[in-house]
Amino acid sequence: MKKLLVKRLLQVAMVGLFGSSLLWRCANITSPQGGPKDSLPPIIVSANPGFFTTNFTGKEIYIGFDEYVQIKDQQKEFFTSPMMKKTPTITTSGKGIRITILDTLEENQTYALNFGNSIVDNNEGNRLSDFRYVFSTGSEIDSMVMSGYTVSASKGDSVSSSLIFFYPAEVDSIPDYDSILLKYKPAAVAKAATNGIFIAQNLKPIDYKIYAIADKNNNFTYDPETDMVGFLDSVHNPLREPDFRAWYDTTRHYLTAEPQLYFKMFTDGRFKRQNLAESKREMQHKVTLFFGAPNPEVLEFSIDSIAPEEIVTEYVTRGKDTINYWLNVPSERLGDTLKGRVIYLKHDTINNLVPDTAKLSLFWKYFESKEEKKAREEEEKKKEKALKDSVEYVPPVPKNPFKVDMAKGELNPEKTISFKFEMPLVAVDTTAIDLRLAGAALSPEEEKKLAEEKKKEAQKKGVESIAEDVSELPTVPYELFQDSVDMKIWHLRAAWEPKSKYKLTVPAGAFRNVAGQSNDTLRSDHTTFDPEQFGTVIVNVVGKSPQSQYVLYLNDERGKTIAEIKNATTGKHLFNYVKPGKVKISVLEDPNGNGMWDTGNLIERRQPERTEPYVDEMGEEVMEVKANWEVEITADMNTIFKPITFETINEQLRKTEAVRLKKILEDREKKRQEKLKQEQQQQGGGLGGFSSGMGSMKGAVNSIGGSNGMGGMGGSRNRY
Repeated sequence: MKKLLVKRLLQVAMVGLFGSSLLWRCANITSPQGGPKDSLPPIIVSANPGFFTTNFTGKEIYIGFDEYVQIKDQQKEFFTSPMMKKTPTITTSGKGIRITILDTLEENQTYALNFGNSIVDNNEGNRLSDFRYVFSTGSEIDSMVMSGYTVSASKGDSVSSSLIFFYPAEVDSIPDYDSILLKYKPAAVAKAATNGIFIAQNLKPIDYKIYAIADKNNNFTYDPETDMVGFLDSVHNPLREPDFRAWYDTTRHYLTAEPQLYFKMFTDGRFKRQNLAESKREMQHKVTLFFGAPNPEVLEFSIDSIAPEEIVTEYVTRGKDTINYWLNVPSERLGDTLKGRVIYLKHDTINNLVPDTAKLSLFWKYFESKEEKKAREEEEKKKEKALKDSVEYVPPVPKNPFKVDMAKGELNPEKTISFKFEMPLVAVDTTAIDLRLAGAALSPEEEKKLAEEKKKEAQKKGVESIAEDVSELPTVPYELFQDSVDMKIWHLRAAWEPKSKYKLTVPAGAFRNVAGQSNDTLRSDHTTFDPEQFGTVIVNVVGKSPQSQYVLYLNDERGKTIAEIKNATTGKHLFNYVKPGKVKISVLEDPNGNGMWDTGNLIERRQPERTEPYVDEMGEEVMEVKANWEVEITADMNTIFKPITFETINEQLRKTEAVRLKKILEDREKKRQEKLKQEQQQQGGGLGGFSSGMGSMKGAVNSIGGSNGMGGMGGSRNRY
């Protein structure tokens, strides 16, 4: 215990000695609890040269600790700001570490050696969090600070451990063509915490162009093909940014802050190099090509002995980088190995697209499963027994290999009945389908009563069931059409009447696929929704202009999309047949009107399209939908898509933090209730335990609330 107290006092003393580079460390001090186990990180007791040395000319730095230490995850954790061409070497030496600088340092430059969480004590593995050593080759230490927030543009989640690169604004760049990240090393570097928030220190009071990257392979370099990237549309100077507050998050154990900057990060597909990554033949009639970049330009795809018109092309992904080629020929024409070729435009060594020919050798062979083998062997035994007993052997009817998933059951009157096939269809008899109106939908009680009556009638006639005669039911006109995105999906559309029953029959042979397989007779019953059991959400859109287009998303309380309305412009838009419950509305600003979210482009400096939630006047996103009720809102796009500011970023984060804290409290309350229930079961219950539990809950609220207190460290003009 004595060691712990001494260690704590030394830690406090070091804050005063080393100033802002260890400012974050002071918040990491907690009162010693429990037994004598060492739970505190190593304490710095010396530094040569000292922290914040100016006019630095040396090549070695030694930092001493109060105990032996190790260096872990150096490649992932350690980086310098600005980056050095040659990374310094770090070795342990006695109760300390020795840093050897291998690079030639620039004049009048502040350097920060960021160790992250790489330094741990030898015995317990306690980490020294966010440790930095700062010095300057000039007469001053740059002391400006900026904070920011990195978030995925497509998912809305924070991007943890992202790197933030700062470039002086005068760095060369051609208008409308941004190549800074690919051409230059940053003048300063910061790293975000797991919540996506960063605090960049030791900046100059100058204009910066700032970028963020999600460094997937920990090489501290932007790799366009794999790393997400974010950029700001204008330059930023720490002198002109609003003051921000920082505090220590006691639940996640690191310093966090109000962000001044906001990065919407995305993967820029433009940089991906085009090549044929892989070719597969997973089914007898299907060949799949996987390309390295979106929108490959395929000049020719051919398979020996198969004519071009016998090949059906299916683009699997939005970017067309995965392509299925379906072979519309009889199975007997397809050998185990198919030979062919694909000619496409491929990036060469200097990044030009040039024609390239890839030869294809595609193997496929059918192998029976264990279940099929077992069934075959059992049939062989039956056949042998029949021959032995001199009786006729009747082989089982082979199972039809044709596969289709057909929607059944309840039906939204605004939707279609969908058919999802395993393979593309090459023949469809659109007139053969029989759709009948079977009358008004019945309540569950009425359905049960009708079923009992039919059962009694069947028993009287001595049969298991009575086949229903649908020939007298009125037929319903319909339209059968192929999906515009997925060629293996077909839809049946009709003028459905609410609260009605329909019977659908698809006769055998109405559908035929590329393998020459046809369907057996398909039957399904459908009951359309009762409007009185659902609610309606009305969205009055006020666009930025009459021509502005948006996509409206109706989401459940967790954010999962239930329905969407594309190409929404100024006017009234309805979400009908919404199940009672809590829902949210979000909106995509869709300037190109393609009805989908589009990522950004770094080279063209085009930000990803914005998706924002609808929030009412009370700041609430969630709304309650009741049966047979209408919920009407006005979505003013000038408000929803207002410019992102320091205030709006922090407002968003406060809401996110509130949700997180609420979840923590709910989880703690659930555990408390479970523990209380166990105690009551063991001791026979009692009000005393409940009262004590409520006291613990109050303490939890106070503790968590303190972690979100925005009154932490702050200063005029972002100086600490």
